[in-house]
Amino acid sequence: MRKFILGLDEGTTNIRSVLFDVDKMDIVDIEALGFKQFYPKSGWVEQDANEIFKKVIKTSKSVLTRNNVTKDELLAIGITNQRETVVAWNKETGEPICPAIVWQCRRTSKMIEALSQEEKKIIKEKTGLIADAYFSASKMKWILDNVKEAKSLAKEQKLCFGTIDSFLAFKLTGNFVTDTTNASRTMLMNIHTLQWDKELLDIFDIPEHSLPKICSSDANFGKAKKILNAPIRSMIGDQMSSMIGQGAINVGNTKVTFGTGGFILSNIGKSSSKNLDNLLITVASTINGQTEYAIEGSIYSACSAIEWIKTAFNAYENVKDTSVMAEKLQSNEGVYLVPAFTGLGAPYWNSDAKATLTGITFATKKEHIVRATLESMVYNTKSIVDEMRKAGQRFKLISVDGGGSKNNFVLQFLADMLDHDVVKSKFSESTVLGCIFVAMLSLKIINKADIKKITESKKIYSSKMTNSTRKKNYDGWQNAINKL
Repeated sequence: MRKFILGLDEGTTNIRSVLFDVDKMDIVDIEALGFKQFYPKSGWVEQDANEIFKKVIKTSKSVLTRNNVTKDELLAIGITNQRETVVAWNKETGEPICPAIVWQCRRTSKMIEALSQEEKKIIKEKTGLIADAYFSASKMKWILDNVKEAKSLAKEQKLCFGTIDSFLAFKLTGNFVTDTTNASRTMLMNIHTLQWDKELLDIFDIPEHSLPKICSSDANFGKAKKILNAPIRSMIGDQMSSMIGQGAINVGNTKVTFGTGGFILSNIGKSSSKNLDNLLITVASTINGQTEYAIEGSIYSACSAIEWIKTAFNAYENVKDTSVMAEKLQSNEGVYLVPAFTGLGAPYWNSDAKATLTGITFATKKEHIVRATLESMVYNTKSIVDEMRKAGQRFKLISVDGGGSKNNFVLQFLADMLDHDVVKSKFSESTVLGCIFVAMLSLKIINKADIKKITESKKIYSSKMTNSTRKKNYDGWQNAINKL
């Protein structure tokens, strides 16, 4: 009998249903659909949670039907999702009461600024997060304050708040659940106890009955009635799932994702006690009763900046050309781009910063702008890695995935600037593979050692840069940052 796992990758802009053949240990089919983004006001970003759910069903049915997968052949479903995005819905009807507020939305920035220093300190100590509109708590508070139906449902204990994983699980199974990785991004879960924290709930005035039950990442979340009644055996946030999909499962293993934004997560094992001023501590996974943590730094604009220079400057025709264009130059010749299009994330945390292009002369060509944009992803990554090094983190594996990992210049420059070997992820679908692997761990089909073997990549980039050149390059970046 054939055996399959279905991975549901619910990203910020599209849904991907991925069919994984257990015997072949490989992806055999993918169905993808995009969904709408809404920008009702400056800085606001919304989505239609029902559209997302319908396209989860549509893509999953397409891939299963195309491959004639039967109920007995589908062993389990794994879900990975965009983090922090909030859905509010009626517990009785399962219908959202307002648009989903997306992680990118900045409507609650002033609410966060109004928090006292003591409240921000409590948030940092209990959640590992820096108080920011990026996370879910202030979005929930905004809904309670501004959506009339939310208040009445809360009084009747019929209000559900959840991240996308929780909403999908509810619609598929009827169970109101989430996992530790997604809960750790709400700014309401104590990462030391893995429970909703009363003090944090009080800061944002969120009723605990409106929040889902927190489960391990490899729990049995219930049967998906509309997807062959298959059990959901994993739920995990996308960046944490990517760690597992890249095999970054041991202490010192670090993954870098260059997508719309950039995300750097480094495994720190079972201790949640680190407290870093400029970086986040987050739950990496809870599997087989063991919770592991990661240091995280987020870059708001990575590959999105590459797309911007194409639109703004007509800098290139095909994104594949950017690597060759950058390599034509011996250096950046003093041209730097700071891609603060929506402010700067870690380790700078400057929400008021604006994107800046510096060092331009009459000799500046489009190749310089392309190179400066590619280099910006690397400089920002180095700034985060340097913070991790200051905290005593020692690096072993550094693996890279995402669209930016297809760019040879970026990977070589990253190895040069970090002065560390960099591995290109073996799989382009590492994010969804992570939740598939967790489902297989849950079913005891594989173990962690198997994941290391499956994901091991031989595509390694080593540093070729001198210390003096590395210092000169980075000094130029820091000067550009200081001009903001």
